Amino acid sequence: MLRVGLSGGIGSGKSTVAGRLAEHGAVVIDADKLAREVVEPGTEGLREIVAAFGDGVLDEHGALNRPALAATVFSDADARARLNAIVHPRVGARTGELIAAAPDDAVVVHDVPLLVENGYAPAYHLVLIAHADVEERVTRLVGRGLTEQDARNRIAAQADDEARRAVADVWLDNTGTPDLVLAAVDELWADRLVPYEANVRLRRYTPVPPKVVPYDDTWPAQAARIGARIALAAGGRTVEHIGSTSVPGLAAKDVLDFQLGVASLDEAANLVEALAQAGFPEYAPGPAQDEPRDGGDQSDWLKRLHVGADPKRRVNLHVRVQDGPGWRWSIRFRDWLRADAQARDEYAALKVEVAARHVGDAGAVAYSESKDPWMHAATRRIEAFFGRAF
Repeated sequence: MLRVGLSGGIGSGKSTVAGRLAEHGAVVIDADKLAREVVEPGTEGLREIVAAFGDGVLDEHGALNRPALAATVFSDADARARLNAIVHPRVGARTGELIAAAPDDAVVVHDVPLLVENGYAPAYHLVLIAHADVEERVTRLVGRGLTEQDARNRIAAQADDEARRAVADVWLDNTGTPDLVLAAVDELWADRLVPYEANVRLRRYTPVPPKVVPYDDTWPAQAARIGARIALAAGGRTVEHIGSTSVPGLAAKDVLDFQLGVASLDEAANLVEALAQAGFPEYAPGPAQDEPRDGGDQSDWLKRLHVGADPKRRVNLHVRVQDGPGWRWSIRFRDWLRADAQARDEYAALKVEVAARHVGDAGAVAYSESKDPWMHAATRRIEAFFGRAF
């Protein structure tokens, strides 16, 4: 099962995106719809709302008068928090029931207006954000019967574009005509969501060739999103972005490397299933061997290696004993390259040259092995730089 979070500001066109995904076969769970269900007449949710805000939020039939309630909460943060405390737990419980009932091979799309505000992003394999310019959103909302001021108040009460971009794996611009965003959703479904679901379910990944590309300024933001997913799946353990993509300005393969800290390899083995379900299956069963950089015992450099299942975002996840030699070496190597421009330039030139000699995914191992002599020599330079051995 693939869990996809869908969000966007009011009037951004989330419903258009959700509808298209449903046409393709996604199981769409609409948080707004559930929020209405849990406060229908006769429910405990509605009784709590009346107790909190008074009979003035009911219409003549005893149902929730949504415009009256909205007028109260959208301009009052404390009132909005009281409402959320009543509605959100009930919506969460019902959402869990619907996800549990979905088929094992489903792409489950959770349409959540407050995904960003409530910090839900790390719980999904992928987050989609529908976007439209503010003035376009105001026009759409006025067309639905809101006053312009009410529309602007509702927009201002939600997360801004910067906060949404921080969690967005996919940014769907819906400012233009609907056919443009629908075409983008069609491509997303075929090229990413369907193969991603299969990879998660079958515990596999999509290989990438060892091609070195210029530094990408979006790598840190991508790493922050993915690192948060790994940390959540691993119960809050320490996650570090390492490798070439963690060094500003350094050319690199378009692969995000992380290391996850554990107390022992037994603890790492206990995390295999949780990481696989989160979209990071094990590369091969059992421990893997880091190349000892200090001439020490190979057993001190064991780890478990996982990879990302997302076909459009390759990830290597090294599960290492925290503060062990492999853990320390990776962090010091990263920090040395960040601080030493000459070393960084040397390493970039080496990577480009080696990648040119080892084309295709079959050359990935040879690519790494070809760098080993330089990496071993770098160990002595790193020790000298930090003034201590590993």
